Amino acid sequence: CIRKVLGSTTVGIFYLLVKDFVKLILIANLIAWPVAYYFMTDWLGNFAYKVPLNSLPFMLGSLITLSIALFTISYHSIKAATSNPVKALRYE
Repeated sequence: CIRKVLGSTTVGIFYLLVKDFVKLILIANLIAWPVAYYFMTDWLGNFAYKVPLNSLPFMLGSLITLSIALFTISYHSIKAATSNPVKALRYE
């Protein structure tokens, strides 16, 4: 709201919000991959038929997570960037 009043563009506001969330999602994925790999290899090792574990499920999960987050963030940031800042400032 304040950035919009000061003349920021919609793309600038969108980039500002998306940048922080993408960093958090990437950090969360980097933490989750080794933990999930450890538990999945332990769990899959107990079966009679051995199943190799490759990186495709991890990449696919990260891609799905990132796309859902980007869709949600883009909806809310574009909604906030295109709103009238006078209405938001009137109540503060």
